Amino acid sequence: MIKKWAVHLLFSALVLLGLSGGAAYSPQHAEGAARYDDILYFPASRYPETGAHISDAIKAGHSDVCTIERSGADKRRQESLKGIPTKPGFDRDEWPMAMCEEGGKGASVRYVSSSDNRGAGSWVGNRLSGFADGTRILFIVQ
Repeated sequence: MIKKWAVHLLFSALVLLGLSGGAAYSPQHAEGAARYDDILYFPASRYPETGAHISDAIKAGHSDVCTIERSGADKRRQESLKGIPTKPGFDRDEWPMAMCEEGGKGASVRYVSSSDNRGAGSWVGNRLSGFADGTRILFIVQ
């Protein structure tokens, strides 16, 4: 009786795994988890201009993962903003951010209102302050 029950249970598990396409153990699932160490849900409702820029930049092919590397931020910021003039009342928002290894030359740059950009920068900075350099953060704009 127990043997029959175990066979039925094993068969059911295999059927369910087969119906799900094996997604619980798929290489794509494992690869996704290996790409990042933590997730940051960015509040687009609170910082709409910056949120739209991040979303658009990711859709255009820029990384959705930020590998924190603070020491090179000034150099990457200089590279990404080179040739883009300042504009009164606006900041030049970069994605990926200068604090990310992925930032720098070739980053997406957009003019956003100073209040939106600085609020967003402060919010992100506070959320990431406890993470060490080398930590990979997946950004999800909500």
